[in-house]
Amino acid sequence: MELKRVVVTGLGALTPIGNTKEEYWEGLISGKSGAAPITYYDTEKFKTKFACELKGFNATDFLDRKEARKMDKFAQYAMVASDEAIVDAGLNLDEVNKLRVGVIWGAGIGGLETFQQEVLNYAEGEGTPRFNPFFIPKMIADIAPANISIKHGFMGPNYTTVSACASSANAMFDALNSIRLGYCDVIVTGGSEAAVTIAGMGGFNAMHALSTRNESPETASRPFDGTRDGFVLGEGAGALILEEYEHAKARGAKIYAEVAGGGLSSDAYHMTAPHPEGVGVVEVMRNCLNNAGLKPEDIDHINTHGTSTPLGDVAELKAISKVFGDHAKSININSTKSMTGHLLGAAGAIEAISVILAMERGIVPPTINHTTVDENIDPELNLTLNKAQKRDVKVAMSNTFGFGGHNACMVFKKID
Repeated sequence: MELKRVVVTGLGALTPIGNTKEEYWEGLISGKSGAAPITYYDTEKFKTKFACELKGFNATDFLDRKEARKMDKFAQYAMVASDEAIVDAGLNLDEVNKLRVGVIWGAGIGGLETFQQEVLNYAEGEGTPRFNPFFIPKMIADIAPANISIKHGFMGPNYTTVSACASSANAMFDALNSIRLGYCDVIVTGGSEAAVTIAGMGGFNAMHALSTRNESPETASRPFDGTRDGFVLGEGAGALILEEYEHAKARGAKIYAEVAGGGLSSDAYHMTAPHPEGVGVVEVMRNCLNNAGLKPEDIDHINTHGTSTPLGDVAELKAISKVFGDHAKSININSTKSMTGHLLGAAGAIEAISVILAMERGIVPPTINHTTVDENIDPELNLTLNKAQKRDVKVAMSNTFGFGGHNACMVFKKID
């Protein structure tokens, strides 16, 4: 069976450094930090008092007030980003065959704020079970793609992938395969997350996963830096329209890039810690290259998972050196989490958008906040430190890993 070619025709982004695709890109290229003191609740008793929240976002600017109230933030974010991507793709919803349009979405947690609030309400009500009838529909992780399909009438495959921080990368890989195998013409894919909550911050603090650089939030996310002390939690959504190449060409769509392939693997090592030698990461990148029919020397740019944790950053760079050998020194490596923070289940999607735009525009966003060399990191690697670098990027890779050892990798290339 001959696999169909798959391309990207639309992008949408809602991030801590910009509420549209273009604002997001401008934030990336300028090295903007999205980290600031938390505004959603009183942080006095919390170890970490900052995060990468959305700025100036009001759901009712985009959604009907009554409908917005029926959605958790993570689903609101999904609706806004996917709408931008659909418009960006120029899809004529009156002409497209909606039976062959699907929505495959990623969310690592889902409606955490809704769950938190309903439990608090129950406790404050002295155990009286008066739950909101929308509690369950707002909370469940699969409601985001459901809402997207209901709004637009898309009747193809519709579900959520959940693999912690690899969730939206898993969603993109599933979307790629659905179109490759001829099941769909178009898939709306990506991911969203809204975990900057009492429960989210408290839980990650209890794991000692978050930076506690409260005196300087904007510099706290510092991947590859010798003084990094944990990740910075972010929120938002990224959406991509994946489309069968001939279908896109027939309607005269703008094509951003071809989805060359993807790969998956597992560390099979620990609930939260990465394998110190990056064994699973080596395998996922090799799987991705094989799936795409590419050689290591074809890769120009890698957006790493690069969360700013002491163990994870070193393990990933060791794996890159192992897979790419001497060519690793010629790759523009970066971590855009230095600016956006870690969007958990949405990370793979917004980082895929970054590499796609880097290819289109010939410039690689920086890894900001680097001040101190880590002796455990090869100094010959180009980590695109502190300033964007011009680069003719023909092929780019995006790495995304999740608690539980879930590894996902996607690779994109300029369209022939």
